[in-house]
Amino acid sequence: MGGKYSSLDPMEVPVPNIEALFERDSYLKPYEKEIRRRYACFLDLKEKIDESESGFDDFTQGYKYYGINVQPDNSVICREWAPGANQLYLTGEFNNWNRDETKYKKLEFGKWELKLPPNQDGSCPIKHLSELKVVVEMENGVKEDRLSPWATYAVEPPKDKGTIYQQRFWNPPKHQKYEFKHSKVPKPKSLRIYECHVGIATSELNVGSYDNFTDNILPKIKKQGYNAIQLMAIMEHAYYASFGYQVTSFFAVSSRYGVPDALKRLIDTAHSMNIAVFLDIVHSHASKNVSDGLNRFDGTDSCYFHSGKRGEHDLWDSRLFNYSEYEVLRFLLSNLRWYLDEYQFDGFRFDGVTSMLYHSHGIGEGFSGNYDEYFGLNVDTEALVYLMLANYVIHKIRGEHVTIAEDVSGMPGMCRPIEEGGLGFDYRLAMAIPDKWIQLLKECKDEDWNIGNIVHTLTNRRWMEPSISYAESHDQALVGDKTIAFWLMDKEMYTNMSTLSDLTPIIDRGIALHKIIRLITHTLGGEGYLNFIGNEFGHPEWLDFPRLGNNSSYHYARRQWNLVEDDLLRYKFLNEFDAAMNHLEEKYGWLHNDSSYVSWKHENDKVIAFERGNGLVFVFNFHPTKSFSGYRVGVSQPGCYKIILSSDDVRFGGQARIDTNLNYFTEPIGFGGLKNSLLLYVPSRTAIILVKN
Repeated sequence: MGGKYSSLDPMEVPVPNIEALFERDSYLKPYEKEIRRRYACFLDLKEKIDESESGFDDFTQGYKYYGINVQPDNSVICREWAPGANQLYLTGEFNNWNRDETKYKKLEFGKWELKLPPNQDGSCPIKHLSELKVVVEMENGVKEDRLSPWATYAVEPPKDKGTIYQQRFWNPPKHQKYEFKHSKVPKPKSLRIYECHVGIATSELNVGSYDNFTDNILPKIKKQGYNAIQLMAIMEHAYYASFGYQVTSFFAVSSRYGVPDALKRLIDTAHSMNIAVFLDIVHSHASKNVSDGLNRFDGTDSCYFHSGKRGEHDLWDSRLFNYSEYEVLRFLLSNLRWYLDEYQFDGFRFDGVTSMLYHSHGIGEGFSGNYDEYFGLNVDTEALVYLMLANYVIHKIRGEHVTIAEDVSGMPGMCRPIEEGGLGFDYRLAMAIPDKWIQLLKECKDEDWNIGNIVHTLTNRRWMEPSISYAESHDQALVGDKTIAFWLMDKEMYTNMSTLSDLTPIIDRGIALHKIIRLITHTLGGEGYLNFIGNEFGHPEWLDFPRLGNNSSYHYARRQWNLVEDDLLRYKFLNEFDAAMNHLEEKYGWLHNDSSYVSWKHENDKVIAFERGNGLVFVFNFHPTKSFSGYRVGVSQPGCYKIILSSDDVRFGGQARIDTNLNYFTEPIGFGGLKNSLLLYVPSRTAIILVKN
């Protein structure tokens, strides 16, 4: 990539704590040269920004330079980066839509600038909420309308004015601007994340609002024991059915849910409840939209993206950023800073990291775990270094900010500090776990479940690189797939979920497995836990946004809260169990405790037992028919144990086969590699947690 450090022999590049990386994983040692080379590229970019700008602080606040900014005297300065354009103009209601009158001045390096003086009465020349467009004159002289890449507010047009989103100037009077009342929350020791989508968080057949979410959904989340929310589909996207992953305006929050200040109130209210708020950030690609997106902003197929095939994602039908371009780095890093500062987000879940990291975008890649896959020519150094820079900036602004990588490849060092040669993320998503559960439910009879393979999937993660585990997320809820609850109970969810009807074998099995699948994922699968909105109570059916293929229906683009609020329906049992899991974790903190020790995994019995945390013992019986009396389970600490959670409790829709009032005393009989053991009654399809008194 060029620069002082890149020109060195990689083995001479100083990586401050690289030996700590090798101490944790000696198999990385043969790749030391490549790790140091990547770090050199990071240092070069970091140094270039520090030297050629006023430092990272100014560089990452590009939104104060670019876009449309009101000055203290109410004059307006507009700037854009459009290196391929012949000329730029600004037009809108402020100049009666004259497309030729208000011309930008060309600066160096593809930059353009326009200054508008205040009105004669001292007011701003552009009114709050008035419509604007940037007119771009192409090399061939043709003029086309665009939205500013730095637009902070864009709205869907009236039905009679087409489908192209409109840029609206957001500049409310000072007395109307939302003022944050609460500070960001401290970084939770254990992350229990509620993944959610504002638009579907309503029972109504329409798009949910920020205000609805703030007033009605946040209290539910708090009650369930989650300490973080992950907001999807916030960055403006013209196509609602894209689930927010085809972003058109990166600095604008989606107007279909309400105004920007309503989102600020949502985040502020969450902070008042001690709930962290993470943004699902999409920097892996962008919508191909031209008139209301970034694509071809300056008339060329490059600008913010790679030109040619490298700039297109074939599967996603979207554009791919050029992470080596200086102004693209400014745009993306400033985008992160915008959401951290302007909206007070506590961190990010980075979407599509696998696509970013590899020239193949992970398409057709098996990722066997062979380290050559992570340090060969398929790795996109420019994208990898951008992710290092992003994590550097996010944590430099506030050390307690959280970053989560959506990566299926297993890239080593993803969640290790940059100073070790890592990428600097705090967590990665354990994406193999939901795939395993869906595979079992689709392909295997209960009696054929491979217990050893389940344990392997839940524990197969890199040491000291924290993971967020989940049984299912939005991916499994989308049309074409099914939620775990729907795989388990299917059509009987329509007829047999009433407590007034007989408990059928299918519903009994479904409720039992739904609980223990989620509990073992929560307790063994990672250092954090995630649940998608509604799945905590076994939301039926699938998720499908209004589109031509479903007659623009909102029937499946909502959450049926009435199901869990109805005391005569069995959904309440799953909801109650979900809350019990989270509140117990808050009390005992197994997610941030030492790694678990699995003492027992018996294929014929379908029993798994392990210890995690201080004096906690977890026992799961997945067998469809067999219950065990006097079942011996190994424990490390001698003494008296008591059950603190039983999935078979009546309040969780169970059969009350386990007496939770009993005390269990250890015997000095070694079992499962531990020095002591207990004798327990373990009914079929149940799970229990015990704690040492």
